[in-house]
Amino acid sequence: MDFSTLSNNLEKKGYRVTICRTKEEAAAYLDEAIHGKTVGMGGSVTLDELGLYEKLQAHNKMYWHWRQEMTPEEAKLASYQADVYLSSLNGVAETGELVNIDGNGNRVAATLAAHEHVYFVIGRNKVAPTLEKAIHRARNIAAPKNAQRLGCKTPCAIKADHCYDCKSPERICCTLNVLFEKPRAKTIYELVLIDEELGY
Repeated sequence: MDFSTLSNNLEKKGYRVTICRTKEEAAAYLDEAIHGKTVGMGGSVTLDELGLYEKLQAHNKMYWHWRQEMTPEEAKLASYQADVYLSSLNGVAETGELVNIDGNGNRVAATLAAHEHVYFVIGRNKVAPTLEKAIHRARNIAAPKNAQRLGCKTPCAIKADHCYDCKSPERICCTLNVLFEKPRAKTIYELVLIDEELGY
């Protein structure tokens, strides 16, 4: 995939951009870039597919509620205070806006906390031409598939086909965050764009 338009627009907004051909190349890049840090990770199939927790654990202190012996709440709190935070996105517009959708808001909130460095790791399937289509993707592709994966009792989880705008207490698309520009903070924000389909 040609990431040039997206990359140029992201860099104009103040983001760093790294382009990788494969998930193995991306994992190796992050493994070399992050050393001797405390690292938080958001719930992400993409990060899991890269095997990042296992790689980074060898030379960093990791906090991830998918792998921790501590309670999920303790791991999430530690993630907010980590030097580095890793997440994916549910959608990114070629015009440069970043879209994440969440149930409890912990992953969205952690990407905005005062870390040294935040990495968004995304496959080409997350890229949409416009902000409107990136939001549509987050609500109608990513959220239903994640609801189905988590076994949620929501209408979208049955077929994982689209959002039904339900009122279920297990609804996972409660919080929508759009970054129009790089947040005004000393945190370095970097997108690792991977030319493979990864996650939801």
